[in-house]
Amino acid sequence: MENKNNLQVGVTDPDRELFDELIPLPEGTSYNSYLIIGENKTALIDTVDPKNGKELLENIESKLGKFGRKIDYIITNHAEQDHSGSIPLILENYPQSKIICSTKCKDMLLDLLEINEDRIKTVEDNEELDLGNKTLRFIYTPWVHWPETMSTYLIEDKILFSCDFFGSHTSRNDIASTSDVVLQAKRYYAQIMMPFGPAVKKNLNKLSDLDIEQISPSHGPSYNDPKNIINYYTQWSSGVTTNKVVIPYVTMHGSTEKIVNILKEELITRGIKVKMFNMSKTDIGDLAAELIDANTVILATPTVLGGAHPLAGYTAFLLNALRPKIKLIGVVGSYGWASMLNEQICKMICNIPAEILNPLLIKGIPKDRKLIAEFAETIIDKHKVI
Repeated sequence: MENKNNLQVGVTDPDRELFDELIPLPEGTSYNSYLIIGENKTALIDTVDPKNGKELLENIESKLGKFGRKIDYIITNHAEQDHSGSIPLILENYPQSKIICSTKCKDMLLDLLEINEDRIKTVEDNEELDLGNKTLRFIYTPWVHWPETMSTYLIEDKILFSCDFFGSHTSRNDIASTSDVVLQAKRYYAQIMMPFGPAVKKNLNKLSDLDIEQISPSHGPSYNDPKNIINYYTQWSSGVTTNKVVIPYVTMHGSTEKIVNILKEELITRGIKVKMFNMSKTDIGDLAAELIDANTVILATPTVLGGAHPLAGYTAFLLNALRPKIKLIGVVGSYGWASMLNEQICKMICNIPAEILNPLLIKGIPKDRKLIAEFAETIIDKHKVI
């Protein structure tokens, strides 16, 4: 290759607003794909979302035309369609090429794509592929965030192609320092990697002996300071919480909002950091990022037909799926004539092994600040011993 910057043949998607019809993308995203041209063979590492396949093909052909080469191998680090979806197009245009993937990935590719099994060659953990003065080592990194994921290490150039590991949803796909994209990288970790914290820690340990000068993920820019993003991942996956309370809330007529505003004041005056999120307006990426090191979550909701507001139920579902390492969780809210708030919410957060506080449920508007202050004191006391 001419230099490390010329590996990228992927596609940017600055106008995409949602990923998986769930994750907000305030800066769009990128689908990164990388060419490795050895003396004898050429490899393409990952493809792109199928709607962008034509642009990927044009990028590949513009690069390969300089060398008079074809693609021999399609390295598939991960079977999810935003990475694998353009494989059929590449196979059609480069009929001599073979797919290289992990053993688990093979079955998933056959389930997700219309491809022939004889086009796939599986590799084992730490197996190597010699392209001629360029050697690829395949390192199994499962559960970041699917079970079949692997990373590819270019030994001579000391580049780790990490797929979703260390990614960020931003339409940048250049070379950057971690500080340039740390907020987007943190949001990405929170929404995609946080449920798999133990696997992240194991895979970080697995990579610790590699001499890495550049990390090139499948979303966002490549890192020219790999130790920094690795340090952030070490911190985020540690499970260490801080003296912080996160309060996602929903309010219909203002009563619940009054309760949480008083609670916020009572907590702040007692030295606790508080982050509040109005779930009718919140970008869930911002909420998820704050959950990484939060000690406590208080979910606040009014009643709707005696139960939790649907947005509160949605929030409880997200909490249960993301599995933050919180130590305390509680429900506060306002009701009119009856309430099943606490029972409903508690059933929805069974994946979170946190202590559940006795609920604070107030009929109508909050008239007695003392009740809220006592609830705050309970949180304070719990924080002292955790």
